Amino acid sequence: MFFSLQGDGVSGPGLSQEVMAEAGLDASSPGPAALHQLYYDPNIENKNLAQKWLMQAQVSPQAWHFSWLLLNMDKVPEIQYFGASALHIKISRYWNDIPADQYESLKSQLFTHITRFASGSKIVLTRLCVALASLALSMMPEAWPCAVADMVRMFQAEDSNVDGRARCLALLELLTVLPEEFQTSRLPQYRKGQVRSVLAQECGSVFPLLEQLLQQQDSPGFIKQKVLKCFSSWVQLEIPLMDCENLIQAAFTALQDPELFDTAVEAVVNAISQPDAQRYVNTLLKLIPPVLGLQEQLRQAVQSGDMETSHGICRIAVALGENHSRALLDQVEHWQSFLALVNMIMFCTGIPGHYPVNETTSSLTLTFWYTLQDDILSFEPDKQAVYQQVYRPVYFQLVDVLLHKAQFPSDEEYGFWSSDEKEQFRIYRVDISDTLMYVYEMLGAELLSSLYDKLGRLLTNTEQPSTWQHTEALLYGFQSIAETIDVNYSDVVPGLIGLIPRISISNVQLADTVMFTIGALSEWLADHPVMINNVLPLVLQALGNPELSISSVSTLKKICRECKYDLPPYAANIVAVSQEVLMKQIHKTSQCMWLMQALGFLLSALQVEEILKNLHSLITPYIQQLEKLADETPNPSNKLAIIHILGLLSNLFTTLDISHHDDDHENTEVKKLPVQQGPNPVVVVLQQVFQLIQKVLSKWLNDAQVVESVCAIFEKSVKTLLDDFAPMVPQLCEMLGQMYSTIPQASAIDLTRQLVHIFAHEPAHFPPIKALFLLVTSVTLTLFQQGPRDHPDIVDSFMQLLAQALKRKPDLFLCSNLDVKAVFQCGVLSLKFPEAPTVKASCGFFTELLPRCGEIAPVGQVVHENGKVLLQAVLEGVGGQASRSLMDHFAEILFALNKHCFSYLSIWIKEAMQQDGFPSARVSPEQKETFSQQILSRERVNKRRVKEMVKEFTLLCRGLHGTEYTADY
Repeated sequence: MFFSLQGDGVSGPGLSQEVMAEAGLDASSPGPAALHQLYYDPNIENKNLAQKWLMQAQVSPQAWHFSWLLLNMDKVPEIQYFGASALHIKISRYWNDIPADQYESLKSQLFTHITRFASGSKIVLTRLCVALASLALSMMPEAWPCAVADMVRMFQAEDSNVDGRARCLALLELLTVLPEEFQTSRLPQYRKGQVRSVLAQECGSVFPLLEQLLQQQDSPGFIKQKVLKCFSSWVQLEIPLMDCENLIQAAFTALQDPELFDTAVEAVVNAISQPDAQRYVNTLLKLIPPVLGLQEQLRQAVQSGDMETSHGICRIAVALGENHSRALLDQVEHWQSFLALVNMIMFCTGIPGHYPVNETTSSLTLTFWYTLQDDILSFEPDKQAVYQQVYRPVYFQLVDVLLHKAQFPSDEEYGFWSSDEKEQFRIYRVDISDTLMYVYEMLGAELLSSLYDKLGRLLTNTEQPSTWQHTEALLYGFQSIAETIDVNYSDVVPGLIGLIPRISISNVQLADTVMFTIGALSEWLADHPVMINNVLPLVLQALGNPELSISSVSTLKKICRECKYDLPPYAANIVAVSQEVLMKQIHKTSQCMWLMQALGFLLSALQVEEILKNLHSLITPYIQQLEKLADETPNPSNKLAIIHILGLLSNLFTTLDISHHDDDHENTEVKKLPVQQGPNPVVVVLQQVFQLIQKVLSKWLNDAQVVESVCAIFEKSVKTLLDDFAPMVPQLCEMLGQMYSTIPQASAIDLTRQLVHIFAHEPAHFPPIKALFLLVTSVTLTLFQQGPRDHPDIVDSFMQLLAQALKRKPDLFLCSNLDVKAVFQCGVLSLKFPEAPTVKASCGFFTELLPRCGEIAPVGQVVHENGKVLLQAVLEGVGGQASRSLMDHFAEILFALNKHCFSYLSIWIKEAMQQDGFPSARVSPEQKETFSQQILSRERVNKRRVKEMVKEFTLLCRGLHGTEYTADY
């Protein structure tokens, strides 16, 4: 018999003897010993070895034999559980190993064991039920046509050995896990559809039983709970909603029983939420009254602080409204009942208490309001107008509710909140902000007017002083909308800007929101510069408060970026305040960097003399500090100080642009200052500090972070100034050459690439650029000879530099002292790096190099002599050596070879593919021949097709063609 219960040994072929020995397990009976080690051995290594062996055991052929032995009633539950799990694994994963004539025997043994364990260990019972469920799914419908009906009949039959209640629980457990096992089963797609259909029909054998058990007066609570769980499991099989009506109504009744409440909620929500439910509109309409009937229970729960009950009822109301708002809106004659449901959800949104300390329900409702709005706005204009009339007042009420919920608690209460609760509240407010922004689409400018009127009344009402929380929430509403919606044409913003200085700021949260609101209105201020003075003093005052660091600095940066042409009258004051807070070290490093960027924007709009004067006062203290640090012996603390100062200069020079290269202001033509004459102020400063920077470098050349910080100053300046940086090119090239010759670092190559990009095509700057390029190339080639594997970042940057040189100034490859062959070989070597960015950069180099075969003789010669090596490396990558994400980049090289070296490629690819097992042992000679012909066919001129060919071939090479892993590829 295939499933023999005879014998006492568990070891045998298929189980690793080495693992058993290493784990100290007895080969004659290792199962219990291994399980004992897994559960009770304090040594983690022994646990891991035992687990490794047990996993091998579960999938071995012997599992069919020892599983039944481990289920003996004299074993402890842990061992029995392992036996049941092994059976499930064998049935679910190795179904094809089971002879068809053994199906009935296996089914019978599982039924026997489930009956035996009905009064035994619950975890073992569940595992056995899962195993039988898996068996049923694999057999139905052909081998077991009425599986579910048979299960019900089998367990309803009288069995004197087993208590009736225990049999009932075992049946319910089996019926519950059956749909769950279906959801996670590995059935092929065509079988899944077939089995789902059979299960949906079989609900006729299940639902009457469940209804009967719920209606029986003597059914104990734990039975009813299992019934509801079972129903909850079955509705996820897309059972028609009308077939579930009776059980849904029974679940609503069960909501009155505290013991059944949570399970009943889950059942109702699952039934309502199934995607197919919207087809059954009449049933959905029948569900509205019982949902509305829960309102009294909801109010009582809220009054008594019963968060679990209010949360559950809210879930039901939201499930009905959110999943079916369109279907229910379409039932025009029932508009009042749906509106009542909407109002019930509104109550849930505004549930009393502060989220997340006093309530966790309101956040569940936010998505509903998005869905309802989308559905209303999706109607044709006439119908939409009718619904707008009904629901605009609802959405205005929603805004009031959301702003109330967004209010901070009292300072005293907030002080007791944990950091986790404060973070959850912050995220909740962001969700409210997003909802308000979305609601603006429905309510439009009237929403801003409403907020402004409320804020105005609040700030001008002397008889009833408002709390800061109320003021803050209204401002937060404004900020939420102004951050994402263009409010430049709003007629209430001038009034708002006028109201802001009247706000009595006595609290950090209020001050933060005032700052962020001003920042959100910075574009409006650029169009209405006369109002800047209303708010700028508030921002400058806030800069001195470390608690307002992020909000004040980011707001100043926005104002300086958007309004820079209108700020010269305030420039001296802004610089003075900023300088003071920087010297006092009030802000963290990132805010200091933002502040320097703000000052860069500000200074960009001044006259050169003014810029230089402000720069002098602003950075002189830092230059003096840097001079002092340059004389000190390197240590960790002065390293941080040096990096900080260099970072400040970098960020200042990132935005200080008197040529306005990046200016996208609409009124640039009107407001832009006359073109400045003379040297660029940034260049003047850089020339003044150049020797100091060299001095710093001389001591810190071994430190990649300091070198990176130095390079960042020049790289950001080059990007911002472009041609204005020209006077610095010769001395910077010389310094970079010295740096890179001493200790090669990627940041130096990246800066070299920037210089090549901007200045290599200009005759006046070509000599120093050429000298630097040749030097960097020579040093890097030496690095390759020594072994480049430890420097993937340098190789990555070097490949990008070569590609940039070919793009901007191919003449660099005509230099007699450039070893093009060595460069080519380095590129081929780089294609074999494990780091994807490095391989991508190398592919980029070759896609720039190959088109130059005709115009640059040294390149053409090297490619013709060594191209086969390149093709070999590309095919190795496609064959499985490189990540699949890189295949498009390898295809680019093949495309370029095809286009520029076709006659050579046709020979090279034939020779390469003749090698046995190349580029992968998984592809046959015929598949290799097909790929070669495709690559050389007429389709070679279509880059998209070449990429598809490469993707197809790489899947064959990896043994993945036609598998689930390729679905999204």
